[in-house]
Amino acid sequence: MVKIVRKQVLNPTVTLLEVEAPLIAKKARAGQFIIFRLDELGERIPLTIADYDRERGTVTIIFQKVGLSTRLLSELEEGDTILDFVGPLGLPTELPEGARRVCVIGGGVGCAIAYPQAKALYGTGVAVDVIAGFRSRDIVILEKEFQAVSDRFYLMTDDGSCGEKGLVTNKLQALIDDGADYDAVIAIGPIPMMKFVCRTTEPYGIKTIVSLNPLMIDGTGMCGCCRVTVGGKVRFACVDGPDFDGHQVDFDELMNRNAVYRDQEAEEREESRHACRLDQLGRSLIR
Repeated sequence: MVKIVRKQVLNPTVTLLEVEAPLIAKKARAGQFIIFRLDELGERIPLTIADYDRERGTVTIIFQKVGLSTRLLSELEEGDTILDFVGPLGLPTELPEGARRVCVIGGGVGCAIAYPQAKALYGTGVAVDVIAGFRSRDIVILEKEFQAVSDRFYLMTDDGSCGEKGLVTNKLQALIDDGADYDAVIAIGPIPMMKFVCRTTEPYGIKTIVSLNPLMIDGTGMCGCCRVTVGGKVRFACVDGPDFDGHQVDFDELMNRNAVYRDQEAEEREESRHACRLDQLGRSLIR
């Protein structure tokens, strides 16, 4: 059981929680994740570690409300507890030896995962360019945090309401055309975004690392839900990843597998909008 020591609402759908988890904070590295369970009746949900403080013994997670568990998690306050909080899981991000300049790209809530990557690289003296993409100004997160851990920061919005108008791939292509000699690119966000980042870098032979988000349950590789095809072979994101060579990933298969429960998820979201007060009270009593 872990206690929430800080809560920050970053935008209407994205929340930051900092929790007391000294054993995880002691070993956590950029790219790894945790699995939480709210209570005895809760489902197991994976979330990437957005930050950690070894001295304070805390771990930070940033998540979007997309289902029942994340919605209930967002309703917790400072001082509340989470029953299960397991990690660090997965393999930390590994870059080519001797990398001098890296571009870190985040899309939407994927920026929460891209942030620790940029922070870790910047802390080792690597030159870091960050490209962060959002639909519009009202959902921008971590702008100041990225500026503090990058040499150059570029904010992109689809509608041009903040930063530059355009896609992250537009900015990446422009930087490459201007002579940016990247040793690697790290792309984290929606699957289509990662797919097209990889298409942008592949002609130039730039190593591109992506963090995959397949369906996941146990975090040990035993359930098989998180299988992905990389280089024509089956890999399991929870133990072999979540980072993989983006040029080897079968993105179309990943998108199809992630959409398996789309109808059920939409139905649950619709039901939650119409949940009566008695039902909400019942859920709070169960917790």
